Amino acid sequence: MKVVVQKYGGSSVADVEKIHEVARRIVATREAGYGVVVAVSAMGNTTNELLRLARNVSRAPGRRELDMLVSVGERISMALLSMAVTDLGAPAVSFTGSQSGIITDEAHTSARIVAVRPHRIQAALEDGKVVIVAGFQGVSRDKEVTTLGRGGTDLTAVALAAALGAEWCEICSDVDGVYSADPRVVPDAIKLDTLSLDEALALARNGARVLQADAVALAHRLGIELQAVATRDASGNGTRIQVNQLPPRFAAVTSDTLLVRVSGDPRALLPQLAGVDIRRVETDAVVVDTRNWHDQEIWSGAPPTPIAQVVAVATGPHVQTMDLLAALGALEAAELAVLRWEAAPDSLRFEVAHADVGQALRLVHGTLVAHS
Repeated sequence: MKVVVQKYGGSSVADVEKIHEVARRIVATREAGYGVVVAVSAMGNTTNELLRLARNVSRAPGRRELDMLVSVGERISMALLSMAVTDLGAPAVSFTGSQSGIITDEAHTSARIVAVRPHRIQAALEDGKVVIVAGFQGVSRDKEVTTLGRGGTDLTAVALAAALGAEWCEICSDVDGVYSADPRVVPDAIKLDTLSLDEALALARNGARVLQADAVALAHRLGIELQAVATRDASGNGTRIQVNQLPPRFAAVTSDTLLVRVSGDPRALLPQLAGVDIRRVETDAVVVDTRNWHDQEIWSGAPPTPIAQVVAVATGPHVQTMDLLAALGALEAAELAVLRWEAAPDSLRFEVAHADVGQALRLVHGTLVAHS
């Protein structure tokens, strides 16, 4: 049987109507002759609401208990989606991460997958069932519930696609593909029909929200084709992310971070940041990714400063000096303060105040992407 793995994010299953829409899409894929395995996120903002609840109960909730709490969200959506699919005449069964055989290390809230043993999934597929898996979670080698960090349902889907030898893995969301920039900020951004895994990996590592970096890295390593498609579009006219190398292109993306000024040696704070994505440590500051940061209250100094990076990404050749000068010139001409910039073989990065990121993204895109 040819198997397709589909991932649906929280916005795709945010309410009953959307769950029914997703169920119809799943059934249509099954009727096209594929075995279907689905990795699903928690409904809407459930994870954030659970984290907020934890903060109201405890000033410093333990990470093990956070995993026990937030893993409930995906279990709710998997069960409801399984019911909806079954009501459409396609037998379905839901599995938690542990029931699906997703084995992780012991790092609570940011666990890494170490093995996938999908025996129950394979048996269910052989019985003609659609399999709905709770994304974002697994079980450690010492039988503890773990979660994979923000965006972890993407990683669940890719890991399952690899273990099952799937034809491809669909990343289904509200966005109908990968664009050269965020189209909500840059109106003339271009949707890319195809993308290489090399390019996708560079984009994900530099903050492209439609792709989760660890998931793309795993797909890149194993040669798994990804498809970024809109949940509402059953035709699959999104972006195909393929193994083959395509001609180099630039893309501008943003990545939200916080600059936290500290007194004394910032290394003393690092033990408190287990599981947090640290971008870099300076002599008097720590820069953290806000998407997996639950410990805002540990800071006693100055309030954190919201900052962002605008990144121009290319794969293939080294970034050209003239590109760097052109982008810096455009930002300076608009009187935007560039807090930090750096050039790497595959990217140019410009750090700006969060309030300026929209204008900076439009300028970088217009200078480097739209005319490439």
